[in-house]
This record gives sequence, C-alpha cells and structure tokens, in this order.
Amino acid sequence: MPKHAVFTMKLEADLRDQFMAEAEASHRPASQIVREMMRQFVQEQREAREYEAFLQQKVDTARASMTAGEGIANDDLEATFAARRAQVAPRQ
Repeated sequence: MPKHAVFTMKLEADLRDQFMAEAEASHRPASQIVREMMRQFVQEQREAREYEAFLQQKVDTARASMTAGEGIANDDLEATFAARRAQVAPRQ
C-alpha cells in the first residue's frame, strides 16, 4: 500500500524513548508498529459500532413486538421458567 500521508504527533519524551527502544528490540520499524496499532484501533471501533447497531436493531425489534402485543408478560415468563426449573431440579 503506497504511503501518501505524514502523521505528526506530540508525546512525552520518555514515552517516545521507551517506544523506540521496544520497536528496536522487536526488530521492527516504529512506523510499522504505529500503522498496525492504528489499523487495530480502526477495526475495533468499526466492530464496536456494528455491534452497537446490531444490538439497537434487536432492541427496536423487541420493542415493536411488545407494542404489537406479541410479547409475554414478565410474570407469565417467570412462572413458565420457574415450572421448568422445578422439573429439572434435583429431587431430594
């Protein structure tokens, strides 16, 4: 991938020195490590947004279902699962 942009940033001198020492110890250019961290950050942010959108869609669908009267009341659901738990509970 061709490199067309320069990224300049300010940071503490000791952080820069530590980072450069670790980059050298890993036998990798600092710029390569920074690019990898940036790619990872971008990917994580994208995945977080996609997951948030997925969850919001699930919530919206559930709310629409409840509004349409297709849901089950909490008390009824609790009673159903209490009965199921009683059936599989170890008998003494």
